[in-house]
Amino acid sequence: MLKRTKRAVKVAPQAVAIVEKKAGKVSAFFSTYKKRHRRIVFISALAVFLIAMIWLFWNIPLPGKLSEDPSVSTKIFDRNGSLVYEIYASERRTPVSLEEIPERLRQATISIEDKDFYQHAGFSIPGMARALYKTVFKQNLQGGSTLTQQLVKSTLLTPERTLRRKIREFVLATMVEVKYSKDKILELYLNQVPYGSTAYGVESASNLYFDKSVKELNLAESSLLAGLTQRPTAYSPFGANPELAFDRQKTVLRRMVEDGYITQEESDNAANEKITFATPQKIKAPHFALKVKEELADKYGEAVVEQGGLRVTTTLDLELQEIAENAVATEVAKLAKQSVGNGAAIVTYPKTGEILAMVGSKNYFATDEDGKVNILYAKRQPGSSIKPLNYALGIRDKKVTASTPLADIPTCFTVAGQSPYCPVNYDGQFHGATQLRFALGNSYNIPAVRVLALNGIENFINFVRDLGITTFEDPSQYGLSLTLGGGEVRPVDMAVAYGVFANGGIKQDLQLITEVKDWKGKLLYEKKPDPLVGPRVVDEETTFIISHILQDNNARSAAFGPSSFLNVRGHAEVSVKTGTTNDRRDNWTVGYSPQAVVITWVGNNDNSPMQGAVSGVTGASPIWNRITKEVLDRAAKGAYSSDDKGTSWMKQPQTVVGSNICANTGAVMNDASSGCPERFEYFIKDSVPTNYAFRQDISIDRTQGKQADASTPPENTAMENHLIIIDPLGTIVCLDCAFPMNQTTISYPLRTLGRRNP
Repeated sequence: MLKRTKRAVKVAPQAVAIVEKKAGKVSAFFSTYKKRHRRIVFISALAVFLIAMIWLFWNIPLPGKLSEDPSVSTKIFDRNGSLVYEIYASERRTPVSLEEIPERLRQATISIEDKDFYQHAGFSIPGMARALYKTVFKQNLQGGSTLTQQLVKSTLLTPERTLRRKIREFVLATMVEVKYSKDKILELYLNQVPYGSTAYGVESASNLYFDKSVKELNLAESSLLAGLTQRPTAYSPFGANPELAFDRQKTVLRRMVEDGYITQEESDNAANEKITFATPQKIKAPHFALKVKEELADKYGEAVVEQGGLRVTTTLDLELQEIAENAVATEVAKLAKQSVGNGAAIVTYPKTGEILAMVGSKNYFATDEDGKVNILYAKRQPGSSIKPLNYALGIRDKKVTASTPLADIPTCFTVAGQSPYCPVNYDGQFHGATQLRFALGNSYNIPAVRVLALNGIENFINFVRDLGITTFEDPSQYGLSLTLGGGEVRPVDMAVAYGVFANGGIKQDLQLITEVKDWKGKLLYEKKPDPLVGPRVVDEETTFIISHILQDNNARSAAFGPSSFLNVRGHAEVSVKTGTTNDRRDNWTVGYSPQAVVITWVGNNDNSPMQGAVSGVTGASPIWNRITKEVLDRAAKGAYSSDDKGTSWMKQPQTVVGSNICANTGAVMNDASSGCPERFEYFIKDSVPTNYAFRQDISIDRTQGKQADASTPPENTAMENHLIIIDPLGTIVCLDCAFPMNQTTISYPLRTLGRRNP
């Protein structure tokens, strides 16, 4: 044991020396590795940095290019290659010095676009912080753009919303601030940014909108002009929504007051001052062309649209457009004595949603009515033209059929806390038990309200939203008058909704542009029409039955007569519905076939009522008739699809059956209807009604010759046996009585009615 211990003591120093030697080698190795690793990391980081810099700044334009002006006009063509509208900029750019620009215009621009312009170094720290927050947390790339950044973006860079572009914009803005003085930057900005239409710079914009030099502008004109630069196409007083220019002007004036440039009194005076605009340039299909331009601006930016030389193919049929424009202008002129000031029309090819013609007003350049307002995108009351959507819901849900008898008798609907709602018919009459086909065809109001009560308002609103109506909001804000046009809709939305009927239940969104190329021929966008690829929102059996009712001239002859403008010469199978508001502020005709949807409207922009005999068979229907004949003649020749040749109407679905029924009761023949005249009707399979009518005793007032009520003395009461029906809301209607039925009251929302199921 002692020997082993002594031996270990001798060996220990040697071991320690060996370990120390090994440790030294390891330390040297790691020291060398760290040095090499640092070099590798440094070189790698440098390479990444250089690559990133090349990626970020390769081919970046320099600030000196701000004075250059390479521009090529954009051309918009119709579907057949005819030029509709040319958008150009170079002829409308006239530089002026900063001293020539009114101080109020400079102040207005700074207030609305960059109030700290003279304090920052080309970028706004708070603005960038907000942009960073939205980018990181909202996943929405934003830019807190200063005037300098906007100048760089609109003249040196593309409008793409990417991080790379934002970094380049930041660097260039800093370089511009170093190269130019603040006044020079403001001068460059005011001379080069787009102001809408073909105007680049304030001098061109002043000439375009006011037909005067910029140095002549007053506060009202300057504030309106300053408000355009954020969204020139949308805010343009010559655009699709000119009222937005004045809304924006008020915002500019408010900002100027907040920044201390003007007083509140000066702001109010400017806001109330009437501005006289120059006559805008003549363009073909102006409302359509401007809508196309607006879509292009949203997609590519103002500068690209007005200087980038785009070549745009659209869905427009220019020949049809000119025919439609003439029809609207001619027929509205004939209605001057009826105080009709304006008209509009839209034509679509429902299978693809292509807009073939768009007439937003009788005359874009009219002075008596604001022709620049595109009524097709305005909210208007549709009158009875909304009724087919209501009946379609009832048929789809199998609550009614085309032959269901509806009680067209005096009826009041009561809602807790509200006055009773007692609708009346357009002709002031009551028609007893009226089958749905004839109630819809003749546009009787009371049956339509009954069907809406049966459907439910919330259910109806959800249904029409699926069809394309975008303007109905909180169901609690509407009543049963909704089916008579009590809610506002846009004509373009009605074109989508009626297109669903034309397509047998398939919804197609509206389309204006099919192809965009640059001026060198490079394809930038393409959307070739693809027939019937949209979602199915209604079953085809429902749309077939509704469409058949609306093309049945016999079903509407009681109200419209056997010969009216609702019949199109050479095209018998066209479905059509009219709509006139009770106060005669809006008059519509909406019609369709599988080859076209045509919607026409007449009225006044300011909602003032029309006078005299403006109704379903006057007003809008002559315009509709002329346009519909033209578009269907063209479609039959294969103008829009070779599949349309020789076809006119949709095929009967296999899920729809036909049956002979009693013309009085609406059901198949039975003992109660023996000797009843027959007629033919279409039904969803397994929904053919077998019994609507039966005999029942009715209390009669013998002295008055009417149905007895609570005021009839018992001694004057007698019971008589009559043939009756009970409509879907449980109301009894006598079919063979020589007297009218008494008024009935129905609580809405519907309670348990205790009615008999037909």
